[in-house]
Amino acid sequence: MLAMFLSSLDQTVVGTAMPRIIVDLGGFSQYTWVTTAYIITSAVAVPITGKLVDMYGRKNFYIAGLAIFILFSLACSLSNSMTQIIIFRGGQGIGAGVMMANAFTVVGDLFPPAERGKYQGYMSGIFGLSSIIGPTLGGFLTDSLSWHWVFIINIPLGLLVIILFIKYFPSLRPDNLQHSVDYPGVAVLILTVVPLLIALTSGGVEYSWASAQIIGLFAFSTIMLVVFIWIESHTQEPIIPLSLFKNRIVIVSVATIFLTGIGMFGAIIFIPLFFQGVLGTSATTSGNILIPMMLGMVGGSFISGQVISRAWGHYRINGILGTALMGVGLGLLTRMDINTPYSTAIRNTVIIGFGLGVTMPVFTIAMQNAVPYRMLGVASSATAFFRSMGGAVGLAILGSVMNNRFAQEFLSQVPDKIKALVPPDHLTALVQNPQALITTQAQSPMQGLAGQLGADGPAIVQQLLQALRQALSLALSEVFLISLIIVGAALLVSFFLKEIPLRKHNLADDPALGPGVGPGPGTPDN
Repeated sequence: MLAMFLSSLDQTVVGTAMPRIIVDLGGFSQYTWVTTAYIITSAVAVPITGKLVDMYGRKNFYIAGLAIFILFSLACSLSNSMTQIIIFRGGQGIGAGVMMANAFTVVGDLFPPAERGKYQGYMSGIFGLSSIIGPTLGGFLTDSLSWHWVFIINIPLGLLVIILFIKYFPSLRPDNLQHSVDYPGVAVLILTVVPLLIALTSGGVEYSWASAQIIGLFAFSTIMLVVFIWIESHTQEPIIPLSLFKNRIVIVSVATIFLTGIGMFGAIIFIPLFFQGVLGTSATTSGNILIPMMLGMVGGSFISGQVISRAWGHYRINGILGTALMGVGLGLLTRMDINTPYSTAIRNTVIIGFGLGVTMPVFTIAMQNAVPYRMLGVASSATAFFRSMGGAVGLAILGSVMNNRFAQEFLSQVPDKIKALVPPDHLTALVQNPQALITTQAQSPMQGLAGQLGADGPAIVQQLLQALRQALSLALSEVFLISLIIVGAALLVSFFLKEIPLRKHNLADDPALGPGVGPGPGTPDN
């Protein structure tokens, strides 16, 4: 739980600091890449680690993941360009992926499916707790010191957790058999995921969707996906066993997790930008706005886990209700604008958080219950992988939508007579990096522009700022609308989740699990 707290704390701390980072380092069009790089590498690391920990045990990988995370946190704190921070965030993601792959698997090691609900609820609650502390801590550090400290804070916390792991964590390993690592599968998985996300992020921003670069990336990713499926179907020990997907519960769970991942990251990453950029709050205040959402997530996770454990293992209704609540919250976000009061915004974020909290434990438990113990690490890591992939794909798409819509809306909001007065390079600079919405210090170039425009200069600058704010509001409303549509699709998929009784022990040959996922002959019962 402490390791999960550290890795999830980093996501929410950085989310609050991101608007200030782009002020210092530039690159509004790269806003989502600081998070996307983290998600890509963690997503790729998760299934690889899930396989390796089934082979070699959990403890050493946990410690290695923490060490990698700490090292790249230090590198992030020393970054002085957007390129550097994106690369180092990718390194952080590797360490976080190793930790996240283990987190829910360990619950499966220690407790049978019938008891996992409340413990998965605790784990989800820890994620929510870090999400409560993270925004406020990130805002405080950013406002009081600098954004560099949101990364420095990981170092002492990470070292403490490593010491505790060395002293107290048991050496858990499913078996003592010799296994092989699917290195070709690992390489091709990376070659499938990375080009896809680069294409989704760059399309419509740096290159048109019909350009040779974007089409080429999509084509290459598709070819690599076909190769990956071929490799996984022919290797003896695949990194993601295709037999998992012979089970309807696994398919429905993976699809819902992927789609809700888009909605989750769409809310967590873009809400701070709305409050800092549209409503003009400080980083600390925007962080505080997220606290009610995360409190809702903690409450939802706890209640959902307890209900699953105490209500005879019924979990399907939790998944449906939680996803529906997420959709309601996102629908309310689409209605927010520059005049939205804080109380309304808080209500909207609480609904999203509670729905997400109710949903999170459900599909992990359903998948773990649908596979044998020997595949527990792979199945648990698959849930984290597809949630991260949903977040990465979602951020790539949503970031592209935001950049395109923002540029279009800003130019349409500025009256023609002002366009004739303001130099084109100033308008272009505002579109590429609207720093003036984030901090008053970043408005100094605008004040210089006001001086150049004579007596009407201050009024013109105020009109430009208002146009920026209105354009960003409309762009983010479209981001939330797309998130709503995707979560609506997740709700439809969740209705197809088949509910089977939760096992009361870890190793059981349950015929209800279907072909290809049962424990197999000779597996001892536990």
